[in-house]
Amino acid sequence: MDWSLFLDLFTNVDRFLITIASDYGLLIYFVMFMIFFLETGIVVMAFLPGDSLLFVAGAVTATGAIDPWWLTAVVTLGAILGNTSNFYIGSWLGHKIYDGSISWIDQEALNKTHQFYLMHGGKTVFLARFVPIVRTFAPLIAGAASMPVLRFEFYSITGAFVWVYGLVWAGHLFGNMPFIRDHLTTILLLGIGCALIPTMAIALSKYLKKKKAAKEGAQ
Repeated sequence: MDWSLFLDLFTNVDRFLITIASDYGLLIYFVMFMIFFLETGIVVMAFLPGDSLLFVAGAVTATGAIDPWWLTAVVTLGAILGNTSNFYIGSWLGHKIYDGSISWIDQEALNKTHQFYLMHGGKTVFLARFVPIVRTFAPLIAGAASMPVLRFEFYSITGAFVWVYGLVWAGHLFGNMPFIRDHLTTILLLGIGCALIPTMAIALSKYLKKKKAAKEGAQ
């Protein structure tokens, strides 16, 4: 395989997918599995594309180059196993992830995700699927926080299904429309924002209630 092809993963995603699918056949499914396993399972691989790759891959399935059902199955499995491995890494490292002694952990991204976790609790694992970077750090923090495994897996698995199937099939149905293809990043950001609005509203309501209760208690 021409490894320079992987540069297209960041510059020309559709060409990357079509070339591997046409030249190497079933290897495309292994490649997609590994990308999403690494992106969700290893924090130093958080730079790998997630949302945009899923959407474009969905658009490519509409051409017949990739089977959408096999694609969604292998990517969902990769995302679930990646989260699980990341969770156990966090469980093993414990609170050492916060003291800055582990050089390969991005403390800024970790702290951002930690605040997200404090705001949303266990739902962070589900919601993080739709937020780049946070998606990769959420399982690590959940493991370090000793979240019950079954609770973690429930949020992880349901989040993976909604995230993967939603974006792949949205790409399959709409990805080849010129307007959507040309404004993909903006559309994805808007979608993420809309998905988070209800949760942010609930969090804001809880915050205001706590602030009001604290003010009344001080009087």
